[in-house]
Amino acid sequence: MSQIHFPQKVHDLVGVGFGPSNLALAIALEELAQTNGHALDALFIDKQVDYRWHGNTLATQSELQISFLKDLVSLRNPTSPYSFVNYLHQKQRLVDFINLGTFYPCRLEYNDYLRWAAEHFATQASYGEEVLRIEPVLDSGRIRHLKVISRDAQGQEHGRLTRSVVVGSGGTPKVPGIFTAFKDDPRVFHHSRYLSSLAGLPCTEGKPMRIAIIGSGQSAAEAFIDLNDSFASVKVDMIVRASALKPADDSPFVNEVFAPVYTDLVFNQSSPERKKLIDEYHNTNYSVVDIDLLERIYGILYRQKVAHQFRHAVLCRRQVQAATATADGIELTLEDLSTGQQQTHRYDAVILATGYERRSHRELLAPLQDYLQDYSVGRDYRALASSDLQAAVYLQGFCEATHGLSDTLLSVLPIRAAEIGQSLYDTLGKQAVPAFATSHAPTALTSA
Repeated sequence: MSQIHFPQKVHDLVGVGFGPSNLALAIALEELAQTNGHALDALFIDKQVDYRWHGNTLATQSELQISFLKDLVSLRNPTSPYSFVNYLHQKQRLVDFINLGTFYPCRLEYNDYLRWAAEHFATQASYGEEVLRIEPVLDSGRIRHLKVISRDAQGQEHGRLTRSVVVGSGGTPKVPGIFTAFKDDPRVFHHSRYLSSLAGLPCTEGKPMRIAIIGSGQSAAEAFIDLNDSFASVKVDMIVRASALKPADDSPFVNEVFAPVYTDLVFNQSSPERKKLIDEYHNTNYSVVDIDLLERIYGILYRQKVAHQFRHAVLCRRQVQAATATADGIELTLEDLSTGQQQTHRYDAVILATGYERRSHRELLAPLQDYLQDYSVGRDYRALASSDLQAAVYLQGFCEATHGLSDTLLSVLPIRAAEIGQSLYDTLGKQAVPAFATSHAPTALTSA
């Protein structure tokens, strides 16, 4: 292993990942610096070489599933220059977006919005480095500083000292055990690598392919529509364990579970009651599809019946029992859960739209696990710890069990960022360097 490069500087905060969660935090810290009269020294480390949000999944039909008003700031500060509305104004597309008559921008545009916001914090971000672990720095039995170890694209490891960390590393692709042996087979890939993996397949050259999509959620549906629209030579089987594709419940009363005030309601319940609340609204977020997309898929299948040309299929009540790689393709043994009968189908590629796990924080913080209370957090998202761990550890996107379904979504970003930011100031504010500049802030909307 190469020697770790270690600067002497001690940051107030190192953020792991610079996705929407930590980007919202960077904005909140800028606002708090103005009100508190001094800035915290914050650095955000991201493994991507440039700013992208789900960049490998941005197919043409991908649309955001929540209102643009639930951006990085508007729920907390609608006058912020970092709002989606100001982004549209700066890009000279505000009138055009209004003319669309929608609350839901495409993900391609939302990715551009996030990149636009992140550009204003370029001096606080280090791209192209993957954080490997977070270690304690012992001082007379106490841990006042943490050591964040990362590795760049050249294999060089870097170490940074910090008084606190905020882990916002996001989800890790969930790969069913049957498919773990295919990690080096380019014909089997998780939806998180959709565009780059698809680019290497023969269908991009117009050659016929039969592709299986495993999954029943939004990602599976978007891949189905994209393959149908973009590749006339492709035949798709969507393989679903449930008895039917199900719609996401985004009705107004149900949507209130994503309101910031609902976080308090969930957190203040006992653990069994929290689980009941999360289970009750599971169909708002998991293994469900937007109704518009469901209707498009159903329409495609119906027109096949009219034309007697059966290109695609949605195979419900099917469980993958075995997967075998051959020279001619990937053979999937599917069990019909209604009859118990099994059939083997051969595919040229398999897309795993099987969701994400939220466990990366456990791997990163493993060196601290003896000081943490099984990664439980307080209301301010700070990890509960023994008195020896005086450096603060915060979690973003790993607290669904205690803070509710919105924890992994965009809905509460502005409020959560402000809560974590204020907690950081309460903990570190007296140690901060009294310096702050706002020259990098984007231009605010001005009244006519």
